[in-house]
Amino acid sequence: MSAVPSVSPYAHILRGAAAIAEQAAATLVQMQGGPRSVSRKELRDVVTDADLAAEQIVLDGIRSLTPGAAVLSEEAGASGGGEERWIVDPLDGTVNYAAGLPWFSVSMAYQHRGRTRVGIVHAPAAGLIATYAEGEGARVNGRPAAVSATRALADAVISVVLTSHFTAGDVARTADAIRRLGERARGVRVIVSGGLEMCLVANAQLDGFVSLKADIVSHAAAMPLLRDAGGRITRLDGLDADDEDEIRIASNSHLHDELLEILRVL
Repeated sequence: MSAVPSVSPYAHILRGAAAIAEQAAATLVQMQGGPRSVSRKELRDVVTDADLAAEQIVLDGIRSLTPGAAVLSEEAGASGGGEERWIVDPLDGTVNYAAGLPWFSVSMAYQHRGRTRVGIVHAPAAGLIATYAEGEGARVNGRPAAVSATRALADAVISVVLTSHFTAGDVARTADAIRRLGERARGVRVIVSGGLEMCLVANAQLDGFVSLKADIVSHAAAMPLLRDAGGRITRLDGLDADDEDEIRIASNSHLHDELLEILRVL
């Protein structure tokens, strides 16, 4: 008699989150081709009517899926309390989206007792759906996620966040990181959709990702997913990064020490 395969207790949460993210992503795709209402936020950062439309879909969906769970969302902020919490960015990569570029995603993380148990990053225009459920592992487009085998920075492609809410000091520091990496890496890219970029590392399309001013909503879903795929995410001092850390250096693990060596002087 064959053994009955185990099912993660969070599998139903993942199924529900995937359906919500799919609906929000479809709305974003539909709205991207039309005229946008754009408002300024911090410095040169913006929020669009599409952010708000996707956020409403996500908030309505998770309140139905997990009544009573706390929520931390990019635009709506924090609400509620208790052992369950969602951390969501209904449109990660707003500037890309508003410009008609494909590098944006819907990011949703479900936490229980302070730990992310479910994560989904749905990037419709980039053709990527990445999922994670504790006990079931990480998958990208239905296949088990696995990082690249690249072992030297000279053979690596690294993405770096340089975005519109950075101060002049943040810009200078990030530009220095780009210069240092540009002297050693095969390629440096600026994409600016953090959850998507971590998932690209998890899917061996990027070898590393550098964010010197990270936020919780963009990365919460992707961090356990990347780690399950074999990746490493730390602070500059080499200690594992968590949701509250502002600096997050992510890689396929193999070249992480070399990456930190270059960036620790920042």
